[in-house]
Amino acid sequence: MERSLKSLAREAKTRMKKGFWKECEQRLQEERSHAKAQGINENKAERYFQEKVEASIKGESPDEFYLKVKALLLSEGEVSDAIGRLTDKEYYDTLSYAERQRYSLELSEKYLRALERFKREYEFEIKGRK
Repeated sequence: MERSLKSLAREAKTRMKKGFWKECEQRLQEERSHAKAQGINENKAERYFQEKVEASIKGESPDEFYLKVKALLLSEGEVSDAIGRLTDKEYYDTLSYAERQRYSLELSEKYLRALERFKREYEFEIKGRK
C-alpha cells in the first residue's frame, strides 16, 4: 500500500507532536549505556537501534517465516535439518523435481537471511537482557 506524501507528512508531524524523537533519543542513550555495560560495540548497537526505528516508521513488521525461524532457534538452536523443518510439506509434494530444487534453494537463502537477522537481534536484544 503506497502512502501519499500528504499522509507521510501528517505522520511525521504527529511523531514530532507526541515526542517520538525525544523518546528515541532517550532510548538510544539507554541502549548505548547497556551496550557499553555488556561489552558490545556501541556503534553497532546504535546502528541496530536506528534500523529498528526506521522499520517502525515504515510500518514494517516481522514476516511469518522469520517468526518461525526465530522460534526454532530459540527453542532448539541451530539444527542440521532446519530447511526440512521449515519446508511446507503439502506444497513441496505438489512440485516437480526442478521446482523442488528451486524451492529448497530459495528456502535456504531465506533461512540464511533470517539466521543473520536473528543473530543481530540476539546480540542486542535477547542476550543482553538475560
